[in-house]
Amino acid sequence: MDYDIFELDDVRLSTGQTLRDAKLAYKTYGTLNEDKSNAIVYPTWYSGQHPDNEWLIGEGMALDPAKYFIIVPNMLGNGLSSSPSNTPAPHDGPRFPHVTFYDQVEQQHRLVTEQFGIEKLALVTGWSMGAGQTYQWAVSYPDMVERALPFCGSSKTSEHNIVFLEAVKYAIYTDAAWQDGLYTNEPVKGLRAVGRVYAGWGLSQAFYWQKLYAQAPFDYASLEDFLIGFWEGFFLVKDANNLLAMAWTWQNGNIGNTPGFDGDHERALASIKAKMIVMPGEKDLYFPRRTRSTPWLTSRMPSCG
Repeated sequence: MDYDIFELDDVRLSTGQTLRDAKLAYKTYGTLNEDKSNAIVYPTWYSGQHPDNEWLIGEGMALDPAKYFIIVPNMLGNGLSSSPSNTPAPHDGPRFPHVTFYDQVEQQHRLVTEQFGIEKLALVTGWSMGAGQTYQWAVSYPDMVERALPFCGSSKTSEHNIVFLEAVKYAIYTDAAWQDGLYTNEPVKGLRAVGRVYAGWGLSQAFYWQKLYAQAPFDYASLEDFLIGFWEGFFLVKDANNLLAMAWTWQNGNIGNTPGFDGDHERALASIKAKMIVMPGEKDLYFPRRTRSTPWLTSRMPSCG
């Protein structure tokens, strides 16, 4: 096992449910300095686990363990932290409690403060659902987060994104083997279908126009070879109930639901004190660059000139 477990005990969630004997899996990279000023939190993304975050961690890279102490907490629901697939009855499988981004960050905050005694974070950063958690950190703990860099993610899940995730969910629901989440064997047809759904969204149109799947590092012989080998293969090793639990978290993402903001997304954004760089993807199909600027946001973004 290449990660550690932080015991959370029983956790009261913002959804009115309790996650019993909860556990938060995490991995650290680098060394915490004496004054604990070099800590970075880098949460995971939809279906991802800590090894999937390592593409940005390394010597001379953006997140350099020689300079920073990098904490990668695995999301609740991702199969390593408490999840439908590893929680004992009666809260296993489809009975797993609903977890919000706010709940995710509350438990990560406990890890950072109770396990490591860290009072300030040099940076919180993350991609996709990791970006959603980054926004949540900046809203929940404005005096703790000095810098935040969410990339290809949002502070409130768009209706378009919700619709995409409905397709992911129903790819699983319509497999007879799913059995309302009480399956004994994974719904393989449903997981293969999730891969096919994701294939059209996870990469840009330009990726397919240019047939990049046939080039390094992919090197697939054909489009169908890519759909089976890469996309179906990616999701076949996942647990269906875990995917559904994380989809619920994603669909219900909204920093405006942080206690004290009464659902007011704009007011929650305005409460952020951290220096921020917000990085959308120009060709990203989930989180594209918006054409209309938000005055609050642009006032906090550094000049590129």
